[in-house]
Amino acid sequence: MSLVRPLRRLPVVLTAAGALLLAGTGVASAHVTVSSADASPGGYGKVTFSVPDESDAASTVGLRIQLPTDPPLTSVRAQPVPGWTVTLTTVALDPPVTSDDGGTVDSAVSVVDFQADPGTGIAPGQFQEFALSGGPFPDVDRLTFNVVQTYSDGSEAAWIEPTVDGQPEPEHPAPVLSLSAAAGTDAHGAAPTISSASAAADDGGDTTATVALVLAVLGLLAGLAGLGLGLSARRRTVSS
Repeated sequence: MSLVRPLRRLPVVLTAAGALLLAGTGVASAHVTVSSADASPGGYGKVTFSVPDESDAASTVGLRIQLPTDPPLTSVRAQPVPGWTVTLTTVALDPPVTSDDGGTVDSAVSVVDFQADPGTGIAPGQFQEFALSGGPFPDVDRLTFNVVQTYSDGSEAAWIEPTVDGQPEPEHPAPVLSLSAAAGTDAHGAAPTISSASAAADDGGDTTATVALVLAVLGLLAGLAGLGLGLSARRRTVSS
């Protein structure tokens, strides 16, 4: 009887293991993130913020994005989002900086604020993308943005915690943009539509994670199946 019990528990073990793996994948992806298909150091590009609603009952009704100002992005444009109003806040530059066309820039956008129109927003279980186009980006490998997400119940999620290499990811990490080596824009900051390139990059990342998850589950299944066959063979030997 003791040899049969482990076999009976196999479905329970598999279900629990699968749930843990899937739960871990969901938690890792439920953050505000930023990506770009063409932004590069010293160049121009389009960046996209992906904003999931993590509340069980409240909708996301506000998104405030703080832009770097040292050095500043001298050109910033926000892509309209149906059902949302966007406001750009500028800050004076002291001293002024010289733009690519030789002109003097004495102010730059420091905050981009998206506010949902009454009755709209990002409902629980959904997400929305918000895009900005501009530059030039600083000559760095990574660029961090501080983002504050506001919910319809008045609560806020401040995505401002730094991610430190070699340490666990914080609960509310600030979105970090990896600047690619290849620029896909002209000198005036015109950026191509990101839909296909950005989606391809996102799909590639999702596919890799999915393959890893499937392989892990298959490995677990193979191990448990081997255990079950061994126990079954031992039971037949004992019976005979």
